[in-house]
Amino acid sequence: MSFPSIHRVVTGHDADGKAIVTAEGPLPTVIELAAIPGTVFHEVWSTAATPAVVSNAADPSTGPLVLPPPKHGTRIRFVDIPPDTEEYLAHGASRMQDAFSEIGDAAASTVKANSPHPLMHRTESIDYGIVIEGELTLVLDDSEVQLKPGSVVVQRGTNHAWANRSNAPCRMLFVLIDGAYDPAVAAALKQRA
Repeated sequence: MSFPSIHRVVTGHDADGKAIVTAEGPLPTVIELAAIPGTVFHEVWSTAATPAVVSNAADPSTGPLVLPPPKHGTRIRFVDIPPDTEEYLAHGASRMQDAFSEIGDAAASTVKANSPHPLMHRTESIDYGIVIEGELTLVLDDSEVQLKPGSVVVQRGTNHAWANRSNAPCRMLFVLIDGAYDPAVAAALKQRA
């Protein structure tokens, strides 16, 4: 199964302040990960400040692929996640440094020998993950939750992975918001490290 391409419309203002379309068409940055074939990142937009600067500035979705949102910013993307394979589950942990390096955040990987999934990772952000099509399992340190179209995960900087235990790819929409751990959470995470 392949998913339809993403159609993006970007608006702005002309010199007189009239609302206009500044870009329309396919996304300029769509990247399949070499370390995990079938995993495709579709970069839609990002902001680099809060409040976000409203302008006709250059498209922030071009450039290198980066997992977390910009400091004080946001990121929106679609991710196509292929089914887990036996080979991947057996040898995935050894390749995850490559995968997270490809998405610009090698430090995000938290995988250890006893991790429940080879893609365990954490970012200091609030992430809204919405299942658009397919099925997925949210894997946490001590629990799992089945997700289907319409499921929304509010992921608050936790150690997690997305496992696709179905026979078909899953497409998720993610909105990532830069965050900072509460001091009590930061202290607990430091003790676990």
